[in-house]
Amino acid sequence: MSFTRRNLLLLAAAFGIAAGPATAYAQETLNVGAYPTNPPFEYKNESGTFEGFEVDIVNEAAKRIGMTTEIADLGFQALFAATTSKRIDVAISSITITPERLKSQAFSQPYYDSDMGIAAKADSPIKAEADLKGKIIGVLSGSTGEAWTKQHQEAGGFSEVKGYDTQQNLLLDLSAGRVDAAVSDIPGLEYSFTRMKDLAVKERIKTGEQYGLMMAKDHPLLGKLNDALTAMKKDGTLAAIHKKWFGSDAPADSSTVKEMPMPKA
Repeated sequence: MSFTRRNLLLLAAAFGIAAGPATAYAQETLNVGAYPTNPPFEYKNESGTFEGFEVDIVNEAAKRIGMTTEIADLGFQALFAATTSKRIDVAISSITITPERLKSQAFSQPYYDSDMGIAAKADSPIKAEADLKGKIIGVLSGSTGEAWTKQHQEAGGFSEVKGYDTQQNLLLDLSAGRVDAAVSDIPGLEYSFTRMKDLAVKERIKTGEQYGLMMAKDHPLLGKLNDALTAMKKDGTLAAIHKKWFGSDAPADSSTVKEMPMPKA
């Protein structure tokens, strides 16, 4: 069979069409998944657009590797399946880097240090972990707060650990007295309590938690995004984003400021 110039042009066009979407995906769009009610880390504003500390981080990191982001609204637990199946490239939502999660996921270097807290009504007699015996504890399902609470349930004598699909529903039930206390990340609790004046953090649980971008283990963009985070730390961009959303300077020895190694399983 002989190929005419027209045949060759058609063949070339066919290959171009086949390669087009993959090329465009790799060069243009970073698909991000986010839990939509987690201020100040990420939330949807009145127009339905995502905003927040981690939104600014992932947008800037994507920009530095020549990409733009498309952020999908996902439940917290759904983020893990979405990265594993490669439905999304990156998950954000104050996701703590843990040895257990590193068995099935990959993380960038951390960019935020956190602890957990025990929250209750401001006028509650609950002041510390020792006061939780016989109490109903609310947690966000799939979170490190849930893991900590279940790990300490027997020793602490908690009567029940109640899981919630959103932080908002958890705190509304706490306010209504349907749970006695909540265990969750300190930053999210403190941000929420600027509006929910009847609730307060009663005790800080020192955990040394750190948040990072979560991706599939073999994702080809992990190294590039990690390098972008390093550059953002070195030029002060990440510190400026922290100042914007938390109103304070990040500690000089924190993962928001210091370059950190990429976590290994």
